[in-house]
Amino acid sequence: MVIGIIGESCTGKSTLADKLKSLLGAEVYTGKDYLRLAKNEAIAKKLFQNKLKDAISGPHIIYVISEKEHLTLVPDGALKVLVTADLDVIKERFAQRMRGDLPAPVATMLERKHGCFDAEICDIHVVSGRDDLDEVCISIQNRVNSL
Repeated sequence: MVIGIIGESCTGKSTLADKLKSLLGAEVYTGKDYLRLAKNEAIAKKLFQNKLKDAISGPHIIYVISEKEHLTLVPDGALKVLVTADLDVIKERFAQRMRGDLPAPVATMLERKHGCFDAEICDIHVVSGRDDLDEVCISIQNRVNSL
């Protein structure tokens, strides 16, 4: 099964992926991690797409996506999980990554990108800070097991 975890930076996608990895024994790819499959980007991308298609009925793969351009790599039949958070939460988490300082250009970029995934069709919508990740993981595990 392929599980696409989709959302903006600092919404909790990687935290969810780590929990699911342990629970499902899944392999995790983030962003352009697929480049490690080949030296040529086009070849690596094609190999990754094939790997994801094979995983629809095979071993579990979690693909963490924070760039809209990568949505096209998620195959039909994948479980899509949208992870969102309030802008203030995203800014606070991003500032923590930058040792407590959030430069104005970064804040502006986060404001501009906020909500960019909100219209995406998903199977499960997780709101960071509101939804319990353990419950979300059990829900995802139940869906995966029922397929």
